[in-house]
Amino acid sequence: MAAPQIFVDADACPVKDEAMRVAERLGLVVTLVSNGGVRPSRDPMVRVIVVPAGADAADDWIVEQAQANDIVLTADIPLASRAIDKGCHVLGFTGKPFTPASIGMALAMRDLKQHLRETGEIKGYNPGFRPADRSAFLSALDTLGRKAKSDAGK
Repeated sequence: MAAPQIFVDADACPVKDEAMRVAERLGLVVTLVSNGGVRPSRDPMVRVIVVPAGADAADDWIVEQAQANDIVLTADIPLASRAIDKGCHVLGFTGKPFTPASIGMALAMRDLKQHLRETGEIKGYNPGFRPADRSAFLSALDTLGRKAKSDAGK
């Protein structure tokens, strides 16, 4: 099995630098996918892909390119579900993994919250990104990257 790669849903990603640091430490290629606004990198292990503007253009590109055992970093729950269906490891920006066991509930909660926002029952605010989230993400990505590399060697 080929070495795993890390794909980052880079639009509004607060942990791009952290993902690149972990990827460098583990010797993994990282691909930042966005609609624009991500600076190119001189590092040959960092790819920057700019997709055309569109609702799910970055998500579609990631799903088309990712293979089983690759790592996908996203806060987008539908993208997480699609990546899990391909056999990818999926991690949220706060370090919370999306798994086959948890993705159904995550999708249901997303739909419920969207409905409640549309009906005015709740406001559309997401919790702020905290230093503890960054720390949890670093630890989780390091662990996940090591596992994916180990699985690739089998």
